[in-house]
Amino acid sequence: MLVLFLALLGGLIWLHAAPAEAKKKPPRAPLSPLYWGAQIGDQLTGEAAPWDMQALASFERHAKRPLSISSFSSPFSECSGSRCSFINFPLTPLNNVRGYGAIPFFSWSSSATPETANQRPYRLSKVINGSFDPFIRTFAEAARKWKHPFFLRLNWEMNGFWFPWSEGVNGNKPGEFVTAWRHVHDIFTSVGANNVTWVWCPNVDFTRKLIPLHNVYPGDAYVDWTCLDGFNWGKRQDSAGWQNFNQVYHETYKRVLRIAPDKPMIIGEVASNETGGSKPAWIRHLLRIVPNKYRKIRALIWFNVKDRNTHWPIESTHKATSAFAHGIQRDVFRPNEFGDIESSPIPPPAWP
Repeated sequence: MLVLFLALLGGLIWLHAAPAEAKKKPPRAPLSPLYWGAQIGDQLTGEAAPWDMQALASFERHAKRPLSISSFSSPFSECSGSRCSFINFPLTPLNNVRGYGAIPFFSWSSSATPETANQRPYRLSKVINGSFDPFIRTFAEAARKWKHPFFLRLNWEMNGFWFPWSEGVNGNKPGEFVTAWRHVHDIFTSVGANNVTWVWCPNVDFTRKLIPLHNVYPGDAYVDWTCLDGFNWGKRQDSAGWQNFNQVYHETYKRVLRIAPDKPMIIGEVASNETGGSKPAWIRHLLRIVPNKYRKIRALIWFNVKDRNTHWPIESTHKATSAFAHGIQRDVFRPNEFGDIESSPIPPPAWP
C-alpha cells in the first residue's frame, strides 16, 4: 500500500509540475554585435571629424572606447552668393577613418550650402533629367578608384519636409524621390563603383504625418541597409515633449521591417536633449534596449553635434558622459577593428 501511495503521489506531483514546465520560454538567441560610432561636430577642437582626427580622439576619450564607424556629410555643392562649386569626393576623411580602423559613413545630399528647403537648381527633376550626371559620374568614378567599402546615406530624412530633396517641397513631385535615387544608383553601378553600401534613411514618424515610407522606398535592389534618424527633443515648445527611445522609434521601426524585412538597419542619427528629463537615464536605456530588443538594428551612430540650441553631445554634462561611456563598454558594441574590411555591401558585424 505504501508503494502504491507513493506512486500515486509522484504522479500527482508530475501532473502539477508539467504545465509549469510547458510554460517555460525557449532560450533567446544570443545578442548580435553592432557597429557603433558618432557624427562629431566642431565643438571639441574647432573642426569636425574626420577631417580633424583630433576631434575623434577627443570624443573617444569621453566615450572610453574606440569607434567602429565615423559619420560625416557633404552636399553636392558649396555656394557663396550666386557662385556655386561642386565638392570633390572626400578622399582625405575616408582615408582618415579607414586608417583609424573604422568604417566611413558618408551622407551625401543633392543640395548646396547654405542649405534651405527651397533650392530650385537642386530639385529632384534636375537629378532625374541628367543635369548633374557629369558631376555624379566623376564622383562615382572616384569612389571606384578608392576601392574600399563605405556606407553612403543618400538624401536622408526624405519623408520629411525640411530638406530640398523631399517630395512636396522645392517643386518636387510624388514619385520623383525614388526615380532620382535609382538614377544616382545606376550611375554608380555603370562605372563599377560596387564598393558603395547604399543606406536608405527616413526620419522617425510616430505621428504618421510625414510621407508614407512605402512611397519613398527605392526597392530592395537599390538599398543595402535601411536606417532611421530620430531624437528626443525634450521639453521644447516645438517638440512632442520628453520621449524615451521606444516612444521615438518603435512604430517607425516596425514599419521599416514590413517594407524591408531582410535588410540590416542602422540608426543614422540619435541623441537626447537635456531639458525635460534625465539625459543620463535616456542614454543608459538606449544602449541597453537597442541590442536587446531591436534585433534588426546592427549599427548605431550618436549625433555628437551642437545643433539648433540643443544639447546633443555626450559631453554636455559629466553625468551624460559617464552614462554613455559606461553603456558603450559592452562587448556587443564593436571597437575599431574594421580598418581592413573589404566586403561589399558591408555586412553586419560578427563576433571575432
